[in-house]
Amino acid sequence: MAISAWQAPEKITVGSRALTESRKKFSIATLSTAQRQALLARCNWRGALQLAGHAGLVLIIGGLIQARIPYWPLLLLPQGILVMFLFCGMHESIHRTAFRTKWCNDVVATVCGWLVALPAIWFGHFHIHHHRFTNDPARDPELAAAKPGSRAVYLLHLTGLPTWWSRIRLLAGNALGRNRDGFVPDKARAAVAAEARWFLALYAIALIGSLAMASDLLLWTWVVPALIGQPFLRAYLLAEHTGCAEVADMFANTRTTYTSAVVRFIAWNMPYHVEHHALPAVPFHKLPEFHRHTRPYLRVTESGYLNVHRKLWAALD
Repeated sequence: MAISAWQAPEKITVGSRALTESRKKFSIATLSTAQRQALLARCNWRGALQLAGHAGLVLIIGGLIQARIPYWPLLLLPQGILVMFLFCGMHESIHRTAFRTKWCNDVVATVCGWLVALPAIWFGHFHIHHHRFTNDPARDPELAAAKPGSRAVYLLHLTGLPTWWSRIRLLAGNALGRNRDGFVPDKARAAVAAEARWFLALYAIALIGSLAMASDLLLWTWVVPALIGQPFLRAYLLAEHTGCAEVADMFANTRTTYTSAVVRFIAWNMPYHVEHHALPAVPFHKLPEFHRHTRPYLRVTESGYLNVHRKLWAALD
């Protein structure tokens, strides 16, 4: 069974623009000017507080791992999840909504991108097209690599191995100036290539430095945790659109997942994903407030990520 069988209860045609517009009007256009201005207000200190909390946990747990406290290997799992979910900080910074100041967003996007092996400039162009053509099989770059269509492929996807291989190929191809992605404009290709070269050079420096100092600091606080944490990020990201209708209406092609405060924290409130797609300029710290406006009209929601994956598993052969 193809996963397209698991969709929102209502069937909607791609041409249902009237419904799309009514959804936009209901959740966005009906907001007062004051409400919209409040929702769109960016804030440096809120971004700094979120980043400090997330990165601070990475540093604290990393320090405990390096100190080899009793049972320290048990800390590799939370460390890995925290490291890989820096992707969410990168994603928010790509939208330039994590901070009010542009350079803060750019620096955080680049650093977080380096830590999760995802070049920020390239991902920015990729992500713009994802928002523009969400869940459109012909134009959404997220669907260039097919979603899992069988239980075997699903399990392989969750290992993170295909993702790591894809990242290696991406960085190598970009560094060699061979990027031909249609969503990357010609004028940006030089920057995409330079970014990949810097990433690879810094990885080489980190490796050579670790070997020269006979240090396993980065191995146990970053590399191994990242390998362990990647499956959790893959599982989280699958819930955003998988099984949703392939239509233009963001209330049908995107899922909001109700989850714990801990998950919302490490994911920078991105479980409110319909809200994010409905108005991408809303900063992460305003998404709970925006959700109060959209909640009566949400069409694809789930209570918890385990439920998302339970239903996905049932829809696969």
